[in-house]
Parts: sequence; C-alpha cells; structure tokens
Amino acid sequence: MTAVSVPVTLFLAILAAVALNKGLRGVKIFRTAIFLPHITATIAVAVVWQLLYNPTMGPINGILRSIGIDNPPMWLASTQWALASVIIVSIWHSIGYYMVLYLAGLQGIPKDLYEAAEIDGAGKVAQLRKITVPMLSPVIFFTVIMGIINSFKVFDLVFVLTKGGPGRSTHMLVYDIYYTAFQRFEYGYASAMAYVLFTIILIITLIQFRGQKRWVNYS
Repeated sequence: MTAVSVPVTLFLAILAAVALNKGLRGVKIFRTAIFLPHITATIAVAVVWQLLYNPTMGPINGILRSIGIDNPPMWLASTQWALASVIIVSIWHSIGYYMVLYLAGLQGIPKDLYEAAEIDGAGKVAQLRKITVPMLSPVIFFTVIMGIINSFKVFDLVFVLTKGGPGRSTHMLVYDIYYTAFQRFEYGYASAMAYVLFTIILIITLIQFRGQKRWVNYS
C-alpha cells in the first residue's frame, strides 16, 4: 500500500499542480474538481466505488466488456485485485489534498528566478532541476511524510470496501488492530500492535528528518 500509493499519488499531484499553475482557462473549475474527492466523506467515496467495482453490474467492467475484454477483473472479490482496487480509490481520494499543497508551493516561487534563468540560457529541464525542485523541496518533504503516515492509517476504505478480504488480502495494519480488538476481543494484543505501528511510523519519520538536510532547501 505504502510503496505504491505514496509515490503514485505525489507524482500525479505534482503533475496536476504544474498543469494548473500554467494559468489555463477554467483553472478554478479543474482545481475544485480535483480537490472535491478529498473533502467528500470517505465512507461515501467507498460506497460509490463499491458500486463501480461491482463485477457483474458495475460500469467499470461494463466498459471493459464493451471494448472486447470478456473476462474483466473481479476487483474487490478477487484476492489478486482487491488490494490494487483499494489503492486506486486511495490515490483518487488523496490527489486533491497534495495538489493544493504543491500548487501553493509553486505559486510561492518568485518568477524573477525563472526570468533570470532564461536570460542565462537555462532551458525548461534546467529550470526544473535548479529552481522548481529545490524551491519546492520543503513541500515535497512534508507531503512525503504525510503520505507515508496516511498510507499506514488506511482503515475506513478497507472497512467499507473489503473488510480485510477476500481472505486476508487487504488486512491493513490499522484494520488488523481493529479486527484483533473488536472481532477477536484480544485487547491487549491489539494495544501492543498499536504501539508497534506507532514505533514504525516514528522510526520512518525520524529517518526522513535526518535525511532532509541533504536535499531540502529552506532558503
């Protein structure tokens, strides 16, 4: 979940922010459309996607059959596709939040830097490497930390979409804590799992803070 959802979400969010930062027509409409899923209740999002993923009556498989795919994936009912299905919903639901952060960071970069770089003969790639990425690095650092933490905390999507199934293919850490405490009534074991989860997130965050000095530019 973390290895796939975090980099894909942040990459798509940066692309959306760069596109909206170009000052295109209707930018407010697109910005609202991309951000809207994030402010929509997660339970409502999960219920809608549950209908979309329906293997027999869902529109996703209907479209796949219409283009010649006779045996489309079973999505949430398949041990092979259930986790991927949850990841897709998580990415779609989160892009808007990170896009707004990146867009704010891009709009905070002085345009004088780009004008000076153009005068010196720097191309778009050089401007991206030497100006955009260094100036945006604090925002990238923050979003990476938040993305990893949020990916470890996924619960509501799993609870509504799959309830950890089929089998244990989508038993995320937080859902496993819930399942252990409130389904198996092993409260002590669940509490220990929560402390382990806290320790894992703390260690990952501390490693990121130690490594930020090498690439994050606050000047």
